[in-house]
Amino acid sequence: MIKPSIPKGTRDFGPVVVRKRQYIFQTIRETFELFGFQPLETPTMENLDTLTGKYGEEGDKLIFKILDNGDILGRAQQAKDSRELGILLCEKALRYDLTIPFARYVVMNQHELALPFKRYQMQPVWRGDRPAKGRYREFYQCDADVVGSNSLLNEIELLLIYDTVFTKLGMEGYEVRINNRKILSALAELAGQPDLLTDITVSIDKLDKIGMEGVREELQQRGLAPGEIAIIENFLSIEGNNEEKLQQLSTLFRNSPTGLKGVEELSYVLHTQPDAFKTTPILDVTLARGLNYYTGMIVEVKAPPAVKMGSIGGGGRYDDLTGLFGLPGLSGVGISFGVDRIYDVLEELQLFPAEAQQGTQVLFFNLDPQTTSVAFKLLMQLRNKGISSELYHEASKMDKQMKYANKRNIPYVIIMGESEVQEQVVSIKNMVTGTQEKVAMTDLVNYNF
Repeated sequence: MIKPSIPKGTRDFGPVVVRKRQYIFQTIRETFELFGFQPLETPTMENLDTLTGKYGEEGDKLIFKILDNGDILGRAQQAKDSRELGILLCEKALRYDLTIPFARYVVMNQHELALPFKRYQMQPVWRGDRPAKGRYREFYQCDADVVGSNSLLNEIELLLIYDTVFTKLGMEGYEVRINNRKILSALAELAGQPDLLTDITVSIDKLDKIGMEGVREELQQRGLAPGEIAIIENFLSIEGNNEEKLQQLSTLFRNSPTGLKGVEELSYVLHTQPDAFKTTPILDVTLARGLNYYTGMIVEVKAPPAVKMGSIGGGGRYDDLTGLFGLPGLSGVGISFGVDRIYDVLEELQLFPAEAQQGTQVLFFNLDPQTTSVAFKLLMQLRNKGISSELYHEASKMDKQMKYANKRNIPYVIIMGESEVQEQVVSIKNMVTGTQEKVAMTDLVNYNF
């Protein structure tokens, strides 16, 4: 006998959980549509060379490769080394995120698309990560991207999408943090190590996890001298409100055109439509996001401090992502929602509304086969009005059907026997309050369930 199990880092979702997740999906999807984004879906698997080299050193290690069918043993014998063996055996991989497949789609369909192309995508992704709270190997992402426009209005619109969604979800205390990759590039130049930009950003990106001492040690291991590390450490100590940080950055990078351009872009995003935001974005110089393709604004959404969760969304500007697939110079910017983490936050803070958890609203008891046809007509009347209803599947004792309704958390049951049919009434019991009343069959469709 095989013991039932699922792979680590994956989960089953029962009916109640699925309804709560659908509430999140619906809220995000409605907001995407409200802002004029179009839906897109891409395949579960991509060619391996589409994904590799796009996520940085750490990300490439987490790509789930797919073992090809066919003569595996024969191809293994043909391989000259382990790298060639990997290429021979694994030519495809599960998608790591939705951004790279989107860039690939844009290049393949560039002549049919009206630019700028605003798309949203809501599909699962896979990463070979170590499972932990809020960290899964299979999880959903909900992305919104604009490609084919250099306008910083897109950055503002995407930040407003975050603001709109989390406000609709009733989540208070979340933080939208932004920085600019140009500022980090200028920092690498200031430290005298422009070629080590990726190493520096990957290390800074771990600041929350390993602390300044850990970042200092990692930078040293990556080849930076003590004086260069001191410059980075001084940069990471910049504090104050948004205006004070912008002023300090302007002073620090006064001789760097790249750095000043980054400050200018941040200032535009923060100052152009400040009254549109319910929660003002926070300039965070320690925000790095270690992915190689970011070139402008980067953003990350932090969960409320009452929940130990960390990031629940993120994204940024990528000026030449499609250049990876032979279409250079097409600018883009995008954000992503971490739905699984958002679910955990809403669950812990008890923010799911009752309607997000409710399935069947009304259960017709089945007590007498002779009344089934009458009950079914009434059942269809409620369904036609949009009230989720069902008829118990067989004639059974009332106690059994009552237990079924309780276990399903169905708020109303309708009890109808021969006497009710003769009187043309039904008995409606509120399973929450325990109250019961008789209602004329002709009035049932107008009852306030």
